[in-house]
Amino acid sequence: MDRHHGWYVSAKPLFIGLIFSLLLMAGAILLSLYLSGPFAKPLILIFAVAQATFQLIFFMHLGVEEKPRWNLITFWLLALMVFIVVAGSIWIMYHLNYNVMLET
Repeated sequence: MDRHHGWYVSAKPLFIGLIFSLLLMAGAILLSLYLSGPFAKPLILIFAVAQATFQLIFFMHLGVEEKPRWNLITFWLLALMVFIVVAGSIWIMYHLNYNVMLET
């Protein structure tokens, strides 16, 4: 898409992204309030990934540039770092009970 027509000039993509993000957020909130069981967490995770994808496309304009290679490399590096931090934090919290001995 060229820069003179569409994504960089119009506010339409911003409104579309806002509406989709609000709908996905409301859906995730309703799922967390009214749904329990083994399917609740995967569905909320799917809603979160979908919302992040919509925000990257509509707000950050990721993938609509002429040469998006460096933006994609930066994005994947950031995603890897976030994954390492989150996975490491979960691992630490999971093993914290085993590693910390309480005296009774």
